[in-house]
Amino acid sequence: MSINLTASIINITDQEFNEMVRFVYDKYGIDLKKKRQLIEGRLSSTLRSKQLDNFTQYLKLLQSPNGAPEVQIFLNKITTNHSYFARETDHFDYLSKVVLPALQKTNKREIRIWSAGCSSGQEAYNIAMVIDQFFGSLKGNLDTTILATDISTNVLGKAQSAIYSPDNLVGLPDAWINQYFNKLDNGNYQVVEKIRNEVVFRVANLMEPFVYKQPFDVIFCRNVMIYFDFETNQQLIKKFYQATANNGCLFVGHSESVDKNQTEYTCVKPAIYQKLNKGR
Repeated sequence: MSINLTASIINITDQEFNEMVRFVYDKYGIDLKKKRQLIEGRLSSTLRSKQLDNFTQYLKLLQSPNGAPEVQIFLNKITTNHSYFARETDHFDYLSKVVLPALQKTNKREIRIWSAGCSSGQEAYNIAMVIDQFFGSLKGNLDTTILATDISTNVLGKAQSAIYSPDNLVGLPDAWINQYFNKLDNGNYQVVEKIRNEVVFRVANLMEPFVYKQPFDVIFCRNVMIYFDFETNQQLIKKFYQATANNGCLFVGHSESVDKNQTEYTCVKPAIYQKLNKGR
C-alpha cells in the first residue's frame, strides 16, 4: 500500500503566488519569491480548515476588513523562527566589555536597548543576563529595561513564558544556567523572574514607522534582514540609524551586511555598527 504524501497539498498558481508575494512584501517587507514550496506546505492545511478551495480565496480573506486575526496566523505560519542562547557570543562580549563600560561612564540613569525581531526571547534574555553580570549590585535604580519586538504573536507567547529546552542552553556557562534558570519537572528550564522582569515584549512590524520616546543606545537586529531584499534592508538600516542615540550601536547577524557606502553608521567590528557623535 502506497501513501500519497502530497495529497493534502493545495497548489498555488503563478498568479496567486505573485499576488501573495507582492502583498507580503508591500505590507511586511518579507521576500517570499523563493518560498513557493514553503507557502504551499505550511498553508494548505489552513485553507482546508477554512474550507477554502484556493489561495485566491485565502488572499481575499487576508485582505478583508476583518482579516487582521487571520493575518497574524498567516505570519506565524510563514516566518521561521530559530533562536537559542549565546548565539554569536562575540556580540555579547562586545556589549559587556565595550558598550556597557562606555555607557556607565556617562552616568546615564536609563540605558535604552531594543531587541528587534526577538523571536522566542533568547536574545533579549541573554542581553539582560549580560547586563546583570556587568552591573551586579551596582545596578541600583538604573533602568535597563529591554524592549523586545517581533511580528509573530506565536513566538512572543513563547518568549513571555520564558521556558526553553536544554538544547537552547548549550552555549551558556553552567554558572549562568544555575543563576538564571529554574529547572522544571519536565526537564525544561525557565528564566528566573528577576531577568524576565527586565524584558518587555511587544508586537511590531519593522516596515511601519518606529515609535519611541527616546533613541536607543543599543539595537540588536540579528538574522532578521535575511528575510528582506537589498532595497528593504537599506531603508530599514536608515530607520535604525535615526532611532539610534549618539555613540549607540547596532548589532546585525554575521550572515548579514550593511553597505558602508549607503549608511552613516561606522563599522567598528564585524556585524557591529556605531552611530558616532559627529558633534564631538
